[in-house]
Amino acid sequence: MTAEIEKKAALPEGWLQVDALDIDAQGVARRADGKVVFIDGALPSELVSANVNRKKNNWEQATLTAIHRESSQRVRPRCPHFGLHQGACGGCKMQHLHVGAQVAIKQRVLEDNLWHLGKVKAETVLRPIEGPAWGYRWRARFSVRHVRKKGAVLVGFHERKSRYVADIRECHVVPPHVSDLLLPLRGLIGSLEAIETCPQIELACGDEVTALVLRHLEPLSEADLSRLRAFAVEHPGVQWWLQPKGPDTVKLLDEGGPALSYSLPEFGITMPFKPTDFTQVNPHINRVLVSRALRLLAAGQGERVIDWFCGLGNFTLPIATQAGKVLGIEGSEALVARSRENYERNKSMVRTGPPLGTARFAARNLFEMTPQQLVADGVAQRWLVDPPREGAFALAKALADLHQQPELRQGWTPPQRIVYVSCNPATLARDAGLLVHQAGYRCAAAGVVNMFPHTAHVESMAVFDKA
Repeated sequence: MTAEIEKKAALPEGWLQVDALDIDAQGVARRADGKVVFIDGALPSELVSANVNRKKNNWEQATLTAIHRESSQRVRPRCPHFGLHQGACGGCKMQHLHVGAQVAIKQRVLEDNLWHLGKVKAETVLRPIEGPAWGYRWRARFSVRHVRKKGAVLVGFHERKSRYVADIRECHVVPPHVSDLLLPLRGLIGSLEAIETCPQIELACGDEVTALVLRHLEPLSEADLSRLRAFAVEHPGVQWWLQPKGPDTVKLLDEGGPALSYSLPEFGITMPFKPTDFTQVNPHINRVLVSRALRLLAAGQGERVIDWFCGLGNFTLPIATQAGKVLGIEGSEALVARSRENYERNKSMVRTGPPLGTARFAARNLFEMTPQQLVADGVAQRWLVDPPREGAFALAKALADLHQQPELRQGWTPPQRIVYVSCNPATLARDAGLLVHQAGYRCAAAGVVNMFPHTAHVESMAVFDKA
């Protein structure tokens, strides 16, 4: 019996020593027999008691009931709706942990994933990118529910591990002016004739506009439209959009007023967007993220860059201020058209930043990339890769195939550097394993980006150089 097992066995009956925190922000403990216990609400280094609510052969899931030795990193949650109790808001999972410790744990998650899933270890650990811990969330999806028994309308996130909407009256991760709208929005929905058929309000903040997208299952009456307009007048800066069906049906209620957009001041770029478009949740971190990505990319004016999964051009347009040529590639013609439109708009406007170089855009099925398609898209000295949660497996596999089968290259040469921005450490690790072990790259650097403070979400960035 090891010293660690003896130590655990010596604990009072029912006590558990928490050794780590998992990707879902649950404390991880082991019983003396080695069985793993995941404890909601517990933190590393704590001695706790917990109520087991789910058992499997190799693990148990439990809820914290008592803390016998508290972590020095435990803090008092700022939001009164955070907690483990029934009805607690499920929008955040880590408010009870100091934000600096949150970042350290996310860094550990990234390193563990890289090693255990990809057998890759970064040569350099990048300093974490951090920003405001509160009021950072400029995008959110609020559920709406008319609770007849309470005679009230609820607007907010779901309760922890529940389909019910939490009864929240304030939220500290959205901007203060949005938190202040929660109760007025309750009153507004409660006054609508469509009180039963409006299940969701999506939030998208721009630099000048707060867009609210009302999902409505039935057409709205003129009286209800008038109530929405009156709400916007009463709350300056609010702009209503209507969504009768899927995201493609979203339409501005009334034309006029400032456009919904965000800016990248370092590059003199303004990015118009629709409230249902994918844009980064945290604009403060996004600015730093783009800046660091371009510094790491280190593209010269004589070089060509490909921006894979370019979206609306969040990275493509800034890259065009540095590289000689940039090709932005996305999965749909519609999105490519939007990227091209953003580029042309910034190209023609009076700008304070560096001049925009040449940018082109193309549509590809990025989940079915082939070596032949990579060759056809031409030589680029540097790549920026920013995929969705599924990662960029097909892209990495095609690159690996070209490395292992030189006869397919036809004069094509691989990029000397790849900067990979990830929202899922597991798929990053999988792709990193391909790049390092099969495509001839080394992982020069990696680090976390705290895009979502107080949540278990891990955003990260890695740099791969040709070996």
